[in-house]
Amino acid sequence: MRMYYTKPELKDLSQGARIAFVRQFRKMTQDDVAFRLGVEGVNRRRIMTRYEKGQRNPNEDRTLEISQILNVNYNAIKRYDFKEPVDICYILLWLDELMPKYKMDIPNLFDTDNNNVDAIKKVLSELEIMRNKRSSKEISYEDYIEWKIGYEVRNDG
Repeated sequence: MRMYYTKPELKDLSQGARIAFVRQFRKMTQDDVAFRLGVEGVNRRRIMTRYEKGQRNPNEDRTLEISQILNVNYNAIKRYDFKEPVDICYILLWLDELMPKYKMDIPNLFDTDNNNVDAIKKVLSELEIMRNKRSSKEISYEDYIEWKIGYEVRNDG
């Protein structure tokens, strides 16, 4: 049986859709991930199917395990509750996958000493730089996605 690689498509911004996107980007099957999680039995794939469809949500420890298996920043695939303002930064990176031609610009974000606002401004600025590099073919699609799923928000304040 021949397997063909197709570019992953983000279905929505849910945790499950983001996990599925990264898994497909890594060219892994649900069975591959479940096996590495130590899930056994004939219905091994079921756990990943439920995660990816949003029928179950992995707890924090399981999400960390999945992030390590998929070699992705934990924050890129964790469940966002927006109690941590940096969740906005990560959702902006994923929103770019849903609306790749939309220019995300927040011109009215005023200068402030607020580290959270600064982090949002920084991610938008870096996202625009990477989008330009991708459109000018300075970097590949794969490099662009690697940057996004490995992105780490830093509060330099």
